[in-house]
Amino acid sequence: MARQRRSATFRSAAELYHADTCAPLEAAARRGEVRVVALGRGSYPGQPMPARDLREVRSVGFWDARGQQGWGLDWHRNEGIEFTYLAAGRLPFALDRRATELRAGDLTITRPWQKHRVGDPAVPASRLVWLILDVGVRRPNQLWRWPKWLLLPPAKLQQLTHQLRHNEQISWRADPEIARCFAAMGEAVGQPPDANALTRLKIHINAFLVALADLLDARRPRLDVKLSSAERAVKLFLDELPSRAEEPWTLETMSRECGLGRSHFSHHCKSLTNRTPISHLTFCRVEKARELLRREPARSVTDVAFACGFQSSQYFATMFRKQFGLPPGEWRRQKIKL
Repeated sequence: MARQRRSATFRSAAELYHADTCAPLEAAARRGEVRVVALGRGSYPGQPMPARDLREVRSVGFWDARGQQGWGLDWHRNEGIEFTYLAAGRLPFALDRRATELRAGDLTITRPWQKHRVGDPAVPASRLVWLILDVGVRRPNQLWRWPKWLLLPPAKLQQLTHQLRHNEQISWRADPEIARCFAAMGEAVGQPPDANALTRLKIHINAFLVALADLLDARRPRLDVKLSSAERAVKLFLDELPSRAEEPWTLETMSRECGLGRSHFSHHCKSLTNRTPISHLTFCRVEKARELLRREPARSVTDVAFACGFQSSQYFATMFRKQFGLPPGEWRRQKIKL
């Protein structure tokens, strides 16, 4: 029976994200343009992982592209933390709109659901090894839940978690031990996924995380605790709220979207916008209505009000005038004359 290819999802304030399926990579492999060897779950490519073993491993494998490719992996997200190691070649890579070109021996670390791109737009000749581990994160301020089969002592794992959650460095020069671990992972996924191969893979992943912890301790990366803070969760929500301002938000649902209580959410909203949550929601709705009035001159003011989440055209008119100094109909007429 064919494996169902369902990708994990993550609801942000603006849209429903789906974990990447690596469809361009799979298509290129079917065409014989690139060799792909991988184990995967859900939407990820490769042989299916056994249901009860290494359950947190979403994908592990490598590609071997011997020549310039006609495909790339455009902006996408993964539900787990992704480690990639460039074993050979070069590779354009971008993380949250910051771009670089990886060289052989470079390591990248992508936090759960962090936006990234591989190729610009295509992938050059390269050999890339990757590992994606699901640590149960669906919001920036959630705690990470590592697999129970990891061997790092709790204090060491806690320190590693802190470093990974709060680091923004786009790439690292790997040391020989990390290179060895990725080579071993690549060899392991090339074997049938029986108990022996999975045991070896578990050992290699543990060895890699120990080596990574040592590397980060030695390099002392600059950390930004705001990356996992409640304030960041609220900021991400508020940044995306304008695109979904028409939805029936309440203080309760906005707070829940950020995983916070109402008072905690309200505090951060006021700090970031100098408005209460409901006042900021109204501001976003009025801004959205202004754009509709400008873009769709034949649409009635009442229809615009309802389309932007207002339940009363009179209340909409009051808020619009308070924000822009004119009733919506008069504002539109003046803009049309211009």
